[in-house]
Amino acid sequence: MKNDHIYAQFGKTLIGKKVQLISCTDEFTALTPGTQGVINYVDDNGTVFVNWENGSTLGLIPGIDQWTYL
Repeated sequence: MKNDHIYAQFGKTLIGKKVQLISCTDEFTALTPGTQGVINYVDDNGTVFVNWENGSTLGLIPGIDQWTYL
């Protein structure tokens, strides 16, 4: 995605924000739409890592996975 750098550049401002999953392309995850979590890290590629309420720490990929901020 062209805007991945935006997530990497502004990642520190996202830390601590609560999110809710809309969809995820990872076929092996136990996450389901509606699962909530808190952003704990954004890497240099723009992947948004979340501490999910089910204990998962799966990262979200901007432009591929979908989520909303609460």
